[in-house]
Amino acid sequence: MKRFSGIVLLILLCAVGWLGWTALMPLAMPDGGYRLLVGPNRTMKQIARALAQDGAIRNQQMLVALARLSGADRRIKAGLYRFQGPQSLLDVLERLKEGRPDEASLTVIEGWTFRQFRQAVARSPDLSHGAKALDDAELMRELGLPGANPEGLFFPSTYLFTPGASDMDLYRLAFDKMQRQLEAAWTARKPNLPYHTPYEMLTMASLIEKETASEADRGMVASVFVNRLRLGMRLQTDPSVIYGMGDGYQGNIGKADLRRDTPYNTYTRAGLTPTPIALPSKAALYAAAQPAESTALYFVARGDGSSQFSSTLDEHNQAVRKYILKKGQQ
Repeated sequence: MKRFSGIVLLILLCAVGWLGWTALMPLAMPDGGYRLLVGPNRTMKQIARALAQDGAIRNQQMLVALARLSGADRRIKAGLYRFQGPQSLLDVLERLKEGRPDEASLTVIEGWTFRQFRQAVARSPDLSHGAKALDDAELMRELGLPGANPEGLFFPSTYLFTPGASDMDLYRLAFDKMQRQLEAAWTARKPNLPYHTPYEMLTMASLIEKETASEADRGMVASVFVNRLRLGMRLQTDPSVIYGMGDGYQGNIGKADLRRDTPYNTYTRAGLTPTPIALPSKAALYAAAQPAESTALYFVARGDGSSQFSSTLDEHNQAVRKYILKKGQQ
């Protein structure tokens, strides 16, 4: 029994020694340094996988195990971490445990409203909040755009910044990026589209962004909206109605809401909404600039995230019976 216990102890000592040697062994970091971007809510498994894919570490399971033992996996702060010179697994873990990235980050989600964007900026502990007390009009004036409606004018992306940076600088960065993306999409647009300015195309992109999350359907949704505009048909898109309801929206819209006129009710008013209704992605901008070629005028959700498109009202009614009414009877 004593001999067995001695063997077990020897194995444990060897394992601890190997673990310590592995943890202190220099990693194969690139000569020019290594940049590790940790996104919001990223797990240690995901971080270890990224390091392994970049060739910075060989044993991702070891990093995960060490992180659990040290408690580092429970407090990983998003941001950009730079590693220069020889590094070990313990060095990497210490940087992540400190929670002091070289650059902090803020992720702005596609389809957010400007109000949601402002709330995310206000919650960031890594920004200085000089613009927090400004209302939307004052903020736009600070950006050199007095009288402009801010909706849709800021690009959704992950922004890196030095901790303590000004929130106004981030707003300016997001605005400038949207202007570049919009200009590029406008330059690449198809001819004879039924909008006359980049701002109108931006508005169309916001409707597409809110109408579908399916990458495969964006071009067809854009085609339906473009075809309707060309024919003088109303767009009849629910997200615009919801936007027009403001705080009155409680998760559902009924027939009364579709009939209640607001500047954003595309069931009661023809044409585009007066402003964008959300922050559109690059994909939505290019869908607005290059809609699919089709004769479709209608679409209905299939219930799996995709849509069924139809060129005639009869086809559309059949699709409604198949995907909406039949589902409601089940």
